[in-house]
Amino acid sequence: MIWKTAAAIMLLATTQAGAQQRTNVGASTKNKGAITIPLQPASWEDENKIATFTTHKSVPAVILKGKGQLVLKDFNMTDGIIEYDMEPMEKTFTGIYFRRSSALESEIFYFRADNAGHPEAFYATQYAPMLSGTNMWDMYHHFQAGASYQLHQWNHVKLVISGKQLAVFVNDMEHPILQVPQLEGNSQSGSIAFDGPVAIANLMVQPGQPAGLSPLPGIDPVSNDTRYLRSWLVSQPAIIPAGTDIFSSRKYTANSTGWDTIRAERRGLINLTRKFGASKERRIVWLKTSIQANADLNKQLRLGFSDDIWIYLNGSLLLADKNTFGALIMKTPAGRCSLENTTLTLPLKKGGNELLIGVANDFYGWGIVARWDDVEEIIMNYELRITNVEAKN
Repeated sequence: MIWKTAAAIMLLATTQAGAQQRTNVGASTKNKGAITIPLQPASWEDENKIATFTTHKSVPAVILKGKGQLVLKDFNMTDGIIEYDMEPMEKTFTGIYFRRSSALESEIFYFRADNAGHPEAFYATQYAPMLSGTNMWDMYHHFQAGASYQLHQWNHVKLVISGKQLAVFVNDMEHPILQVPQLEGNSQSGSIAFDGPVAIANLMVQPGQPAGLSPLPGIDPVSNDTRYLRSWLVSQPAIIPAGTDIFSSRKYTANSTGWDTIRAERRGLINLTRKFGASKERRIVWLKTSIQANADLNKQLRLGFSDDIWIYLNGSLLLADKNTFGALIMKTPAGRCSLENTTLTLPLKKGGNELLIGVANDFYGWGIVARWDDVEEIIMNYELRITNVEAKN
């Protein structure tokens, strides 16, 4: 942890005396090295003027209203524990940003407070990385969780951050509501920030390696599954008009030059946002791979995607489809990128086959995940494998 100014250190010392005035919500770490963060204007950046520093329900607090982030000044942390009390003020989003290296790069844990009071609601909370200014919630739907918390009441939150892993506790400090086996953000360290209509109190940090949570990444649950299509050739992004009808796909063709390679991340995700960054304009890229079939075969392919896709096999269009949150034809689960999105049959011919997928996006995360039902009688990425063997020889 780094405090860059003497004034900040003095301000911190004067506020630690009030640390015993905690609300009786949850339990704190109460360990040596825990530091109470001042909830005073001098310690925070409030670019959008969303913060009111006050006393709320007899506790020193900051109340946030309006859009924007309240960012802790002159602070940098990689690993450690963050604890705070929060009171959601409205049925909407409120969250904490950590390892925030900039407004574009951070990790996020947030509450969907319209689910407050419903601990069984799967969408009550979520972790997501912020990549190039893009909240990747729609690509990491498996990091959602239920939690028991209330609107217009104090709730205690604890984040344990250890290397690649995260554990989150809400009110119950013995049982995490969410465990993230690998944090997906690009930033390795940074500050803390809050957003949403919320009251924040009793903010404490304990920098350093926390006990009980390994810093090593957890197991990828699909790492042993050979059915995933993990390696592709990828074109450079091209701008297409916003709102273009996906069914007018035939006028879009893949550029035959400038191909690069891309490989799947955990859970088989082809993460186009991480590779190409964010854009305010609608873009399309083409993903290409080859399949060698031992006979004429019909193979089932399960595909998750965001947002629009055009799928060609050996030059013939098989499917044009859309998966945008809020659209009438968005896919299960609620517009997220998931293998539940769609299943299609690929009529493979004996010998070599070319699979070409166009992926367009102008809404949050961008990418696909693809998995065969089975891989009997086929070899994936046949041409890439042959090329790699020739290059080695």
